[in-house]
Parts: sequence; C-alpha cells; structure tokens
Amino acid sequence: MNFTRWSARLPGTQRRAAARAEHPVSPDRRGEGSVPAARAEHLTDTSPVPAVDDLRVRDVLDRVPSLVALVHGPDHRIAYVNDAYTAAFGSRPLGAPARTALPELDEIGLLPLLDQVLRSGKPRTVKSRKAPGGRSYTFTCTPVTEPAGSGDGGGSGVLVFATDVTDHAEAAERLRASERRQRETAVTLQRSLLPQELEEPDDLRIAATYHPGGTEAAVGGDWYDVITLGGGRTALVIGDVMGRGVRAAAVMGQLRTAVRAYARLDLPPHEVLQLLDGLATEIDANQIATCAYAIHDPNEGCLVYASAGHLPILVRDEHGTVRRAAEPIGPPLGTGGWMHASGSVPLGPGSTAVLYTDGLVERRNEDLDEGIAALERALAGASGTPQVVCDRLVRSAGVTPDHDDDVAVLVLQHPARRGPQGELFRNAALDLLGGVEAAPRARAFASGVLTSWRFPAELHDLGVLATSELVANSLQHGTPPMRLRLRRTDRRLIIEVTDGDDHLPRRRRAEPGDESGRGISIVATIASSWGSRRTPGGGKAVWCEFALPKPASA
Repeated sequence: MNFTRWSARLPGTQRRAAARAEHPVSPDRRGEGSVPAARAEHLTDTSPVPAVDDLRVRDVLDRVPSLVALVHGPDHRIAYVNDAYTAAFGSRPLGAPARTALPELDEIGLLPLLDQVLRSGKPRTVKSRKAPGGRSYTFTCTPVTEPAGSGDGGGSGVLVFATDVTDHAEAAERLRASERRQRETAVTLQRSLLPQELEEPDDLRIAATYHPGGTEAAVGGDWYDVITLGGGRTALVIGDVMGRGVRAAAVMGQLRTAVRAYARLDLPPHEVLQLLDGLATEIDANQIATCAYAIHDPNEGCLVYASAGHLPILVRDEHGTVRRAAEPIGPPLGTGGWMHASGSVPLGPGSTAVLYTDGLVERRNEDLDEGIAALERALAGASGTPQVVCDRLVRSAGVTPDHDDDVAVLVLQHPARRGPQGELFRNAALDLLGGVEAAPRARAFASGVLTSWRFPAELHDLGVLATSELVANSLQHGTPPMRLRLRRTDRRLIIEVTDGDDHLPRRRRAEPGDESGRGISIVATIASSWGSRRTPGGGKAVWCEFALPKPASA
C-alpha cells in the first residue's frame, strides 16, 4: 500500500503531524513566515528545510512514541504497524485480518468500533482501555481513503492511534479510591452520629430513614432525632447542615448533641431554636443549617413546632386530608440576631406527620413547591405502619442509591386506640379551686381514679402520695388556676399539676428543723422520674411518672 497516497487522505491534524520533509528545498522557500527574523540570520544557504508536502509518513510514524496501526478493507487487513506498536504487542504479519492478527484489539472490544468508523466515515475515540500487559491506552480511530486507480486498487481503511495513559489512569484510580474512602468516612461518621435506635414514646409510633447521596460530594449533614421529655411529651427534630463531607457531618453531630441538651430544659420550640442559632454561629460563622423542632403533647392533641428555615411539616389527619404546617418559619440557624416563633398543627388520634429534608423533594430544573406537592399526594395515599409509610414516601420520590443528595425522613403516627387497647390509655383531670379543702379533695380524686384503673395497692398508695405532695407544693408556691391531671398509658402512670406561677421548683436538702422543702424530694424518691416546665400561659407544670409493672407472660 502506498503510504504517501494514504497520508494525503488523512484529516488535517494527523496529516500535518505525519508530514516531515525528506527532500531539501531551495532557499527561497525557507522563509514563508515560519522562521523568526532573529534566527534567520543564523541560517546558511545550505541549511536544509524540508517541505511539509514531501515528508515520508513511514519515517515519521516509526518514530512516534504512540502506538500506530493502519488497517484496510472490511476485514481490517493489516497495512502497517509502527515500531512502538511492535514493541508493545510484538510484530504483526502484514495483510492478515485484524481479528486474528491483532488479538489485543479484539480483546479490548475495538473491532466493532473499527466497523463503525469504516461505515460512518467519522473518527471515534475510546478513552482509557486496559490492554493486554496491563497498560492503559486511549484509542483514536480515524477513517482514511485510498484513491481509486492507485496501485492498491482503492478502498477505505482505519488509522488506529493509541496513546499510553497508564500513569494518568492509575492517578485517576488513586483519586477515585481516595474519594471513596472519604465518602465512606463521612457516611460512617454521619450514621454514627444519628440515633442508632429511636426512643419509643408511649403515645406515638415512629420510624425514620437516612439515605446518603450517591457521590462523595453529596454526603451532607442531614439528621433527625426523637427525645422523650417526660410527662408523656415527645420532642421530634430534623435538620440539614449546609455543605458536604466530613465537616458537615461533624457540625451536624454538635448540633444534634446540643438539641438533646436543650430539650432536657423542656423549653418551647422557638426558644430551643434561639439557643441553637447562637451555638451554630459559634461553631462556624460561615456554616448555616436548617432545623425543625416539634413537641407532641397527647393531652393537647397537637404538634407545637418552630422552624429555622426548614421545609414545612406535613400532617395527614384521620380522614386522609394532608395539610402543611405553614407559618411561622424563621431564618436558618447560624444567621444570628433573629427571633423565632412557635406555631401548632392538630395531631389527634389517627393522624400521621412527616418531617423531611430537601433531598426528598428538591430536584434540578423543578420548582421546590412541586416536589412538596408530590410528597403530599404520596402521603395521602400511603397507609400502614410508620416504617411502611416512610419506605413508600422514599420510593415515590425516586430516591435511589445514586441519588444526588442525602435524604432524611421522620414519620410519626398518633394511633387511634379502641377496645382493650384503648382501655390502657386513660385520662382524668380535676380543677383545684384552692383553700384548705383542695389537698384532701385531690387525694380523694386520685385514689378513686387509680382504683378504677385497677392499679396494684402499692402503686395506688405511691400515686396518692405523689399527688398530695405535688398539690401541696402548688398550693404553697403557686397561684390559680390550678389543675390536677392523671394519665395512664400501657407503660406508665403520669401525675401532673399546673398552676399560674412560672417559678420552677428545685429539689433541695431540707434541714431537720425545716417545716417545708421536702415535697419535691419525696416525689423524686418514690417516682421513676419527675420534672417541671413553663407553660405557654405564663404558668408552670410539675409532673412525675411511675413505671407500670409488666404483665406476667403467658
């Protein structure tokens, strides 16, 4: 095959790269603007300058460090391989078909590509294929045409040009391995900072899930938590630290720990967010986070919440109607100087609420409100246990292992209990009008209620004693209105007394001669736990709990 004629049919860049002069040219052809004037004076008339069009292709290709092969015809008969190709894969018989004579191309799946190039007449490139011997190459296949009437009878062929990219491929693989390790570290840290087991409130059924993003850059700071506050109340938290990787996960861990500490103060949701806002600024002035903090009180039948820039909570009532918990939504944590406010949404028996992060509803080129509306429709049609609802919402949102953002979802249900199960959840309340008859009246009321609930004698007596001490404390240190509330669940007895004074009691050591100061100490000694909190109306609530004995196994 005539190489000069083949080279004339190569595309411009390859033909120019292949063109090197074999014949000297006359001095009047040396200039043509290709030699700077400063260097021209150093050239003598006898200095040979080759003409591009007269270069011999074989001489050039034999010296190219890249691998070059030329195949001809539909069966890709070998027309030429250069010295670099021979050094890499050994010599090849000219005229033999590539399928048998170039097995290395067949092994890496390049022969079908040669067919495509031959049919389409367009070049194709395959990046970083590992060839026999362990080296990686990038292959460029370019169509070439032999003119009709040539000594070879005309026809078409393909020039295969392979560049060794082994070092680059190994460096890229090391980088990918490093990214995988970083992602695994971030995911491990993220999961270790999330609750390993959710706390189980008496009145709620809860499930949660976390899906890390599919790439290292997508591992972020999403988190959730469930915190039992005592007195039958439960705090629910979900948040999202802006940013990616280990740093976001570490900030998330600090915020989650702080939320649990602040929750023990039993503050209103907006006050918890105020404290978190200041802490987020101290952790990193350039780091912001969104967070929704909610408290469920079974006595009130609602979810009291506050939001720091987070997406709205969704609630489905017992009839299947879904609504968004709208305002108030304040600025994200870490912005500083803003005041948050609390709102409420009904959450009675038979209701389901969903807290989630933006990875569940946010999509590129789609309005965020459309994603929330789609989640509302999915929630309206989802039924079953909280875990079943959680899984269905994730599936309906199209979350897959390669999802481009991490996702956290928290689902809670307030089940409607009927029949024998309903008998285990009872409430009784008494308004205390004050005066000397208030304490005896409260003791009699508690005794009658506990007897009707068929509690054991020991638990009955402890409950009456705790009621007496809490009421006496309220009568001495509180102000009207006063109210006694008894509540039983399947696991505990809760006694709570509210009044109109917001000064919280403290447990203290009473001296032998003191006539008062022992009431809270007595309650703390006989009860499983006790606590106090301020109520929205400016008063306070003091409560204690008794664990119920487990029923004997059959």
